[in-house]
Order: sequence, then structure tokens, then C-alpha cells
Amino acid sequence: MAVRIQITPAVDADVPAVEELVHEAYEPYVERIGRKPGPLLEDYAAIVADGRALVARRDGMVVGLLVLSQHPDHILVENVAVSASERGTGLGARLLAIADDRAREAGVDEVRLYTHVTMVENLAYYPRRGFVETGRRADDGFERVFFTRHVEATNISERTVESAPPRS
Repeated sequence: MAVRIQITPAVDADVPAVEELVHEAYEPYVERIGRKPGPLLEDYAAIVADGRALVARRDGMVVGLLVLSQHPDHILVENVAVSASERGTGLGARLLAIADDRAREAGVDEVRLYTHVTMVENLAYYPRRGFVETGRRADDGFERVFFTRHVEATNISERTVESAPPRS
């Protein structure tokens, strides 16, 4: 039986859970990068207050995060994070699909994102989701790999999704 995941705009009360999720998702990369990754340096209270964050909840618990910003010609995925308990359930792909929806709503045909060169898991994941690498360069003190995905003008996805139950 599928378990429902609800994806909604983050609210102020979500900030501690968002920060905990970000810590869980990015702390393992500190040693690889040699410093805290960009997402660990962000002010999530401000991001939530700006309305740029969506959270995914299972049974009321925050298990996913999507931070977006709109630009004149694209939507930028600033952060996509999924709880370890949800990895492999399709939640990450679902969050990225919402970025596509936002691009369509904004009338742009491109979603962009980037990751650190040492986050090899992401370097493999994003191309499987239709993203194409567009370059590598130092940006904001980090060695980043940039990706883009063209968005087709098709159906806009629902905001509540069915997904597989979490792995034990």
C-alpha cells in the first residue's frame, strides 16, 4: 500500500526540521569537500520567509526539501534534500518534477541546478533525471558542476504524491 507524501510550502515552524534534514543530507560531505557545503551555510529561516522552500512530509515529519529561485529565463534548484529514510522511494525525482512545474508556471523552459564536484552520487543521479552537464567551474569558493534540463509544456504535476513506503 502506498503511503502519501504531502508537499507544501514551508512555514516558520518547519525551520528546525529543515535545518535538521539539511544537516543529515550534507554533513557527510564535509570531509570530502574539506569545508561545509553551501547548503549548510544557508539561513533557512530567511529562505522559508521568502517563500522559496517546499517541504515533503510523511506522517507530519519533514522528509524532503526543495528550495527554488526564479530567474528571468530559468528556475534554479538551490537545494533538494531527501531524508535517508526516503532515499530510493522516488521523492527526489518528485521534488525535481515540481521544479519543472514551477518553470512551466513561470513561462520558462529550463530548470538549472549545480552540485559540488566531489558529490559523485549527484553527478550520477542528475543525468538519470534528464539533466545535462553544462560546465564546471569555481563558484562562491566551491568547485561546482552545473546542469540544466529542458522543460516540455506538458501536464503540471499534483502537489500531493503517492510513493513507496520508506525503507527500513
